[in-house]
Amino acid sequence: MERWLFTVESNCSDPSKEKEFNEWYDNIHLPDILETPGFVRASRYENTNPAEGQGKFVSMYEIETDDLAETMAAFTEKVNSKAAQGRMSDIVMAVGGGLYRQITPPMERR
Repeated sequence: MERWLFTVESNCSDPSKEKEFNEWYDNIHLPDILETPGFVRASRYENTNPAEGQGKFVSMYEIETDDLAETMAAFTEKVNSKAAQGRMSDIVMAVGGGLYRQITPPMERR
């Protein structure tokens, strides 16, 4: 089984609603995405000094799958289904991201 890291850089379109944005992301969006088969873990980080055009926030999703195309198709279906249910936020702006195949197992300091 291969392991992947899927990242999404995002910004809040209305800085005065950043608290609402973070609450939605942490309490609604991440749990919704983790319903996708193969998505096993999610975390978020804040860039304290983003460059122009860069996301202030990054979401990192760990994926374990034998078929990445199938997993990402399920992810797209999940996002579209949640959007149809009104569970997406109109203040989120995705500005970048990537998909990375794990080539070295996690290491810890000795």
